[in-house]
Amino acid sequence: METLERLLLAHPFLAGLEPALARQLTGCARNLRFAPGEYLLREGDPADEFYLIREGRVALELHTPGRPPLTIAALGAGELVGASWLALPYRWSFDARASTTTRAFGLDARCLREKCDADHHLGYEMMRRLLPVMVQRMQAARRQMLDVYGHLP
Repeated sequence: METLERLLLAHPFLAGLEPALARQLTGCARNLRFAPGEYLLREGDPADEFYLIREGRVALELHTPGRPPLTIAALGAGELVGASWLALPYRWSFDARASTTTRAFGLDARCLREKCDADHHLGYEMMRRLLPVMVQRMQAARRQMLDVYGHLP
């Protein structure tokens, strides 16, 4: 049987992570399953856990009063859901909803923040892995804005 640590290390987000650091993450992790339509996180709620998708699809959504939710990204296996756990005020700025049956690792944000504060090498590894995800998402949002509003002067 696979251990949680081995399964975590198999996730692309954590590929190549040192085993000692992986052991620290394992103490903050749990296996989760979400049914289609189930929310992983809701805008404004505390960002107390983030997710590494193992299988399935998750839609990131923004809400505007009087309009249906706007899907800003569709995420799948190997991707991360949620980075707001890392920065104050630790609140989600969007919704994330399972589009299909989704299996993911949930990582307890407070647990991980405490471990990163105690071990700066772990903190650096997490930042090094999160930053490209955040940049990629910002670039995708920029492309969407250009599609909607056209080229800016």
